[in-house]
Amino acid sequence: MNFFKKLYCRIYQTVFKLALPFLPYREPKLLKDYENLVQLLIYKNKKNVLLVTDKSIKSLGLTNVLEQQILKENLGLFIYDKTVANPTTDNVAEALEMYNQNNCDCIIAFGGGSAMDCAKAVGARVAYPNKTLNQMKGILKVRKKLPLLIAIPTTAGTGSETTLAAVITDSKTRHKYAINSFPLIPAYALLDPNLTLGLPKNITATTGMDALTHAIEAYIGRSTTKQTRDCALRATKLIFDNLEVAYNNGSNFKARGEMLSAAYLAGVAFTKSYVGYVHAIAHSLGGKYNVAHGLANAIILPYMLRKYDKAVYKKLWELGVYAGLFDKSVSHEMGAKLFIEKIEAMNENMGIGTKIDEIQIEDIPSLARTAEKEANPLYPVPVLFTANQLEEVYNEVKNGKD
Repeated sequence: MNFFKKLYCRIYQTVFKLALPFLPYREPKLLKDYENLVQLLIYKNKKNVLLVTDKSIKSLGLTNVLEQQILKENLGLFIYDKTVANPTTDNVAEALEMYNQNNCDCIIAFGGGSAMDCAKAVGARVAYPNKTLNQMKGILKVRKKLPLLIAIPTTAGTGSETTLAAVITDSKTRHKYAINSFPLIPAYALLDPNLTLGLPKNITATTGMDALTHAIEAYIGRSTTKQTRDCALRATKLIFDNLEVAYNNGSNFKARGEMLSAAYLAGVAFTKSYVGYVHAIAHSLGGKYNVAHGLANAIILPYMLRKYDKAVYKKLWELGVYAGLFDKSVSHEMGAKLFIEKIEAMNENMGIGTKIDEIQIEDIPSLARTAEKEANPLYPVPVLFTANQLEEVYNEVKNGKD
């Protein structure tokens, strides 16, 4: 990267870091249970609820208890359950139509990151009925207050219940983009381990690795704060201690609860300190090939950490020591390498491979440009890379590890 572009990126990131204390970040208030949630709706005089979820969650009956609680209080309930893995502009348009036709006045996102992203985007469209989602992409384009938004995660990974981001895929172009604005942070969240007890093993694995990626990228970046470092450290330890336990014994209530806490903490960390090239690459693959976000992050993470090389040795060492992977007597370089090897071992133990077969060689230059455009100058990455340098990572992820 040429000197002037690098300077521009670092100045841009420094300005954002200096502005952090003055920006309206907030954490969602945590609700105790469904009864507490419904009483909140009544207290706020809400009449008609739009519940945004997906067909799988609905068919498993995970929303039944909430539905019964809402209907028992004679509130209107309208359910949009067509959200797809990478929510599209069509999903948002359909859910928005349901919201408007039924005079809804609040939104509950029930599901993984996709349901929450869709719900946030619906809220943004309610706030700005004459704007397209494309017009709201980027940073701080949504300034008006959204309808009351409550998030109920059913996976322990995305952290979307804490974040200001909604990632949407254009139904026509398949281009995936993020809307990043403070009003998109849910006002409330409900963390219920019971909802995660029946998660399939592959979802447990990939969403857990998604949370780990959030924590690591937030920690190794250059815009951390004491709070985000603390959250990232705690999340990383919780994930190393509990993810494989939850994977091997899905009914382990304690491990499921700890993973929800980890995802929440990692979400708080990256909301303020941002992510990095792992996410930028994963987003490009999700948009182009519909590769599941958590799976992409899990596979890309060790490749990207090695690409950063010496720039992340000390911070990976700190994460490893805190997580109890090794003691302080280990050198920074050795600790960083052991940390990356532990990530690879976890992936292998949970059936996550080392490559993404969907990547087509001829697409790599375009994918790399997309990732570079997303990441630079916003993401305060440890090392700045050009699109050409990122192509090397795509090739490694395409070919996998021998």
